[in-house]
Amino acid sequence: MVAISSLFTPNLVQSPTNLLRIPKSSRSIPALASFQSSRPLDSCSFACRPRMRTMRILAVSTEAPPSARRLYVGNIPRTVTNEQLSKIFEEHGAVEKAEVMHDKYSGRSRRFAFVTMSTVEDANAAIEKLNETEIGGRKIKVNITEKPLATIDLSISQDDESKFIDSPYKVYVGNLAKTVTTELLTKFFSEKGRALSAKVSRVPGTSKSSGFGFVSFSAEEDVEAAISSCNNVLLEGQRIRVNKA
Repeated sequence: MVAISSLFTPNLVQSPTNLLRIPKSSRSIPALASFQSSRPLDSCSFACRPRMRTMRILAVSTEAPPSARRLYVGNIPRTVTNEQLSKIFEEHGAVEKAEVMHDKYSGRSRRFAFVTMSTVEDANAAIEKLNETEIGGRKIKVNITEKPLATIDLSISQDDESKFIDSPYKVYVGNLAKTVTTELLTKFFSEKGRALSAKVSRVPGTSKSSGFGFVSFSAEEDVEAAISSCNNVLLEGQRIRVNKA
């Protein structure tokens, strides 16, 4: 019987496409020198291919899109800054960016933020260690953003922004029920005085109410009248807070 080793040519030994057909011998494999330098052929098993495949998977994971590494951080204290939030999350991984969201009219923190971690692994570690923990006496919520903001229909919030008439004379309205819309807020304050415009603030990229809003007026006396007549008044079952913005 012809020996099996005699069926293979020298060219076949060095061809990567025929790697699994190489007979056992004591020769080294030139094609795998970068992975297993100076290892004899008889120690190279079929595990060579899975090991190469694993390296490819790790390379892909480090290139995960920002949406897979971006965390929503809710119910944070109003006093927390970007720097403080970044330091908290850096204890559990590398932080690319930490941004506390503020209202563009009042400048007040909206009590939520977004933190982008360097890797998916760091993001998962931060969720595991920080979700439902307390910062400044408040139990925070940490999770992966449900979907990239760019893919969400922004027509509702954009429509509210375009219709709102800003002025130097406006009030901040807090503790709004989730059912309060811009139209309802406008109607409520128009019945109490001469409201110029109103809007309910929404969570960025969504149609969800943030629980507060603004009402603008044409004169300072209208602002004072709105505060005196509407502060601590029930609206949709909740007592609202009204003060100068």
